[in-house]
Amino acid sequence: MARSGGSTDDDPARERGTADDATAGPRQGARRARPTPRDVVSGFVTGLFSIPEGMAYATVGGFSAPLGLWSGAVPTIVGSVFSRSVLMVTTLTSAIALSAGSILTDAGLDPGDLGSVAALTLVVGLWMVLLGVLRLGSVMSFVSTAVMTGFTAGIAVQIVAGVVGDATGYDPQSHNTVGKLVEAVAHVGEWDGPTVAVAAATVAVWAGLSLVPRLRKTATLGSLVVVTVVVAVAGFGVETVSDIAAIPRSLPPLTLPDLGALPDLAWGGLAIALIALAQAAGISAAVPNPDGSRADASKDFTAQGLANVAGGFFGALPTGGSLSRTGVATSGGAQTRWAGIFAGVWLVLLVLALGPLAGTIPMAVIGGLLLVIGGELVMGRRRDIVLVARTSWLSTAAMVVTFAATTQLPLQQAIFLGAGLSIVLFAVQAAQRGRVVELVATGDGDFTVADAPADLPSGRTTVLQYVGTGFFAEVNRVEQEWPHTARTHDAALVVSLRGAAGIPSTTFLKSLDRLLDRWHDHGVEVVLCGVPDELLDRFAAAGVTERVQDAVVGDAGGVLATVREAYDLAEHRRRAASAGTVADDV
Repeated sequence: MARSGGSTDDDPARERGTADDATAGPRQGARRARPTPRDVVSGFVTGLFSIPEGMAYATVGGFSAPLGLWSGAVPTIVGSVFSRSVLMVTTLTSAIALSAGSILTDAGLDPGDLGSVAALTLVVGLWMVLLGVLRLGSVMSFVSTAVMTGFTAGIAVQIVAGVVGDATGYDPQSHNTVGKLVEAVAHVGEWDGPTVAVAAATVAVWAGLSLVPRLRKTATLGSLVVVTVVVAVAGFGVETVSDIAAIPRSLPPLTLPDLGALPDLAWGGLAIALIALAQAAGISAAVPNPDGSRADASKDFTAQGLANVAGGFFGALPTGGSLSRTGVATSGGAQTRWAGIFAGVWLVLLVLALGPLAGTIPMAVIGGLLLVIGGELVMGRRRDIVLVARTSWLSTAAMVVTFAATTQLPLQQAIFLGAGLSIVLFAVQAAQRGRVVELVATGDGDFTVADAPADLPSGRTTVLQYVGTGFFAEVNRVEQEWPHTARTHDAALVVSLRGAAGIPSTTFLKSLDRLLDRWHDHGVEVVLCGVPDELLDRFAAAGVTERVQDAVVGDAGGVLATVREAYDLAEHRRRAASAGTVADDV
């Protein structure tokens, strides 16, 4: 059955809470949404899933496994309360865990010291809050769809590569994402049969449950429980969560940050904050809000910052928006932000009630489910991949390069590279956009658009429209498109700037100054029209208005009225100049 806007089968408006919530607008509906049964189930699935995945990620980063557990408790609850990407789950990710371990080690601090860990988490949170308050999350709007598509696909591949060992029993030695996959395939003969069988069974059960509409949202939980029970009964000799570390039956511990370590962790904390920003932006693009409300990168960043500030005092590692955990939540049927809140609560309850029992979950089951999630993330971007490939070769190149960087380089480097590519891509496209066209009077008071003439016609007034932004990269090229005036006489020129030169640079002002010199040297009367007040102020500061004294028409009037006024003024000045020339000759 087709679904619209993420509504449930039972009640299309349930995810927005009530009918009043639904009519209150997308933003209010997102804030006032009430929990649904599916949120409870999704929270349970995500909380249960957070036990093995969190412990595994903490271990990969060189930390004590229980720290991975607590990273999915308080931070997840706080992040879900404040996030504007309502389904985003804030918790530990593999990239953050690896970066955090490296940063602590580089700072000469012990990853096993809870005070140092708490200090790093606090620093990351403070950076996130600062960047969010300064609205710097909006910088992600400068990252193009092509770059974000490559980045998201690369993260999905990282997720898959990160569980190769869990899904096959073969632990690749390569530190490169693609290298891990290649190495695993090359050593297929060394795969552990029972481990592969359990991972394959997990994927198969998930696929089978997903074929049943009513079970689709619980397929993740169903496959995890079914395969775990079968493995336990059959006595398969595969690695389990308890083999990584014992699961403590306790609440998150109260932890005090080592304030003396804060200066040594300042720049490292910023690096982790930037990693989390990029991951969160990928989530908001891949998992839109079910209620139709708009995500806000800056407020998402603030939410993650608050989650880290709170988590730092409760034994959590640095956290951020997690693509894999968000994928688990959405696969489990998440409808509102309550799914994330329930995930944190369920995690604590499961640890308190069933800690040792949760340790029986096979790591191969986790590996199989993460393979599914990675595949879903890639498939979820397939339309964007096709769209980017069909748009232009520049967009395709940016997507491919970002994907390669995400899988080959440290994530923070890939982020900076992707942002740089977005800026370069915009600059190239903006530089190609600028052009000069002619506005030709039709006789009925209107104008049509035509190509600009190669030579400025003599004996009449010509109206030219500059179509561009004033971006410095386009100005020098566009300057060559203006008509030549070497053989022009008895001519006037109206230059319309309405809607153009939105970001006038020094290059634009210098180019206009050169053009005015050329036109005046050849006796061409020039009138500028459609000039907004902001640009007029810049003209005054640069001395341009002195060059066109009494020959500037603002943009206060209608579009056609402004052009006609400028045209009449130019014709009057041309005829006056022509009459003056004749009088001099006589």
